[in-house]
Amino acid sequence: MTDRINRVVLAYSGGLDTSVILKWLQQTYGCEVVTFTADLGQGEELEPARKKAEMFGIKDIYIEDLREEFVSDFVFPMFRANAMYEGLYLLGTSIARPLIAKRLVEIAHETGADAISHGATGKGNDQVRFELTANALAPNLRVIAPWREWDLRSRTQLLDYAEKHQIPIAKD
Repeated sequence: MTDRINRVVLAYSGGLDTSVILKWLQQTYGCEVVTFTADLGQGEELEPARKKAEMFGIKDIYIEDLREEFVSDFVFPMFRANAMYEGLYLLGTSIARPLIAKRLVEIAHETGADAISHGATGKGNDQVRFELTANALAPNLRVIAPWREWDLRSRTQLLDYAEKHQIPIAKD
């Protein structure tokens, strides 16, 4: 962490991981956080994400309907290519990552952010999807991947962090 981060745009769902990440970014980097929540059709999850971001004191909250672009530019081409994971299911969630990363980069440019951040864990390929897209569009923009930096390694540790920092989390 040699370069100072003043502002970071976080791909934010309002769930456990991204809420902990939001607080962690504020504490670790001492930076302003801008949140971005992409509406890809999930509907009811959007307003709670806004309210939670407001609770964190976030001033710049972006919640945007990307459904049309997602379907026309990502889902339809995926169908045409018959892109299925091991021939079993469509890659709907994974194909959304480049679109979200594209919009994160655009918002970073609009808000003068130094970095973007995502909550993708190292277990899958989503880190690669977010970061290759960001690097292709804005190679000078820093990407912060908390799952590679912090010492939180389990859901229990995330819940403990949330409790310690008074981050409200829905109990499932």
